[in-house]
Amino acid sequence: MTERTAPEDRPRTVLLRGGEVHSPADPFATAMVVEGGTIAWVGSEGAADSFADGVDEVVRLDGALVTPAFTDAHVHATATGLALTGLDLLDADSLTDALARVRAHAAARPGDRVLLGHGWDASRWPERRPPSRAELDAATDGRPLYLTRADVHSAVVTSALLDLVPGVTELPGYHPDEPLTRDAHHAVRAAAHASVGTAQREEAQRATLSRAAALGIGTLHECAGPTISSEDDLTGLLALAARTPGPRVTGYWAEAVTGPAGLAKVRELGAVGAAGDLFVDGSLGSHTACLHEPYADAPHTGTAYLDADAVAAHVAACTEAGLQAGFHAIGDAAVSAVVAGVRTAAEAVGLDRIRAARHRIEHAEMLTPETIAGFAELGLTASVQPAFDAAWGGEDGMYAERLGVDRARTLNPYAALLRAGVPLAMGSDAPVTPLDPWGTVRAAAFHRTPEHRISVRAAFTAHTRGGWRAVGRDDAGVLVPGAPADYAVWAAGELVVQVPDSRVADWSTDPRSGTPGLPDLTPGGPPLPECLRTVVAGRTVYARPNE
Repeated sequence: MTERTAPEDRPRTVLLRGGEVHSPADPFATAMVVEGGTIAWVGSEGAADSFADGVDEVVRLDGALVTPAFTDAHVHATATGLALTGLDLLDADSLTDALARVRAHAAARPGDRVLLGHGWDASRWPERRPPSRAELDAATDGRPLYLTRADVHSAVVTSALLDLVPGVTELPGYHPDEPLTRDAHHAVRAAAHASVGTAQREEAQRATLSRAAALGIGTLHECAGPTISSEDDLTGLLALAARTPGPRVTGYWAEAVTGPAGLAKVRELGAVGAAGDLFVDGSLGSHTACLHEPYADAPHTGTAYLDADAVAAHVAACTEAGLQAGFHAIGDAAVSAVVAGVRTAAEAVGLDRIRAARHRIEHAEMLTPETIAGFAELGLTASVQPAFDAAWGGEDGMYAERLGVDRARTLNPYAALLRAGVPLAMGSDAPVTPLDPWGTVRAAAFHRTPEHRISVRAAFTAHTRGGWRAVGRDDAGVLVPGAPADYAVWAAGELVVQVPDSRVADWSTDPRSGTPGLPDLTPGGPPLPECLRTVVAGRTVYARPNE
């Protein structure tokens, strides 16, 4: 990729040419003009000649692909950065391996008041159990350690960390020999996060922003909240993103509101909504997702944090104030409670106002035809994470272990959501699953349950334009004149119009149809595209070395 550049003392005009530009404005486009932070023109190589002498910079793409930058619609930036820079057990393949990593991390961080780690998943290990407290005490030489399960809804800790939380043994969710959940988990999490100083937190946030930019992600939706992070964590991240070239960050604050004080707090924090991980339930892996019927491997139905009445009060208050509301809901009982609550709010404030607010539901995994219809009726956005299915789906996966094969097959029904007209926004829930946008698109297109698969085109749209629509912007996330100049440049192989299953509704694969192509994402096929450059608001925030 070669360039001619001009000084950056004024908004510049840039011509990109000689590549493949993914745009509905011109499915055969090979060139694009950007003026300042806005896309000005998309078209053919021949027409690009008329712009060449009047621009400040020419970027010769040499056949590279240009797409809208991705939006990751659900992240936890500080926790992701701590995993990127510290103890990450997502790829640990056994209990023995995990304990060895804990031991090495403790030795490498002698000055940390509390050791932090993430990502264990005993369902993948031959031992089929998490580390015991005694094993962690030995591995850390008696130091405080907070170690979250992959889903972040439970944790194992050392005795020394429990000593920092008076009364924790009396809280719901405390188990002397099992991972902590519910209130006990929230209490030890607060103590662990309190040990993270401002410098360490900013280092972690920078690591996340840098990693996202290098993956072609132009926007992150930070899902913060009082039981997940802190007010300082959210305001610090938003300030960092505002003053540092990198991905945009949209903040959500997950605290229930019923009156003016709560609404004012959301605005003071700089959040766009009282949404994100406002927990209606927990997670399947930790047996805390709230179900209508008991788990297949546990004699209970999980945990309900909010009921339909609480949902209704929150949604009505947010709608009246012009703020987005939203919830974390995974189990079928939790999703039912959300739909019932939003419907009650609609009766109070009006269906049109509810739909216009674009309230959103995070995860929304265990859906039924009735709740899918409710999402469509109420204009709810489903903020989903296809990598969950890639990690835990299938007949031998964790979902089947928790729910049984038949119930597990119903999870994450993306095709049914799209058929019903429910807007999708895709993300990672990092650090639960890694930042990996093309992998996310592939996971949706090659869902482990074939009837839930969607086309690569639909998944790509949900991971680009879908994230912008989820925050009320219909004019972004697509390369057309007038849209924000947020784009990524990729080294990619042959472009195709890919439908991974004959049951998936598709556009014609004939090139004459004018459908823009995308990289072949077949599992085991060509490598995923490699990001060469990421641009946000017309400004380069990542360039691959030597580009």
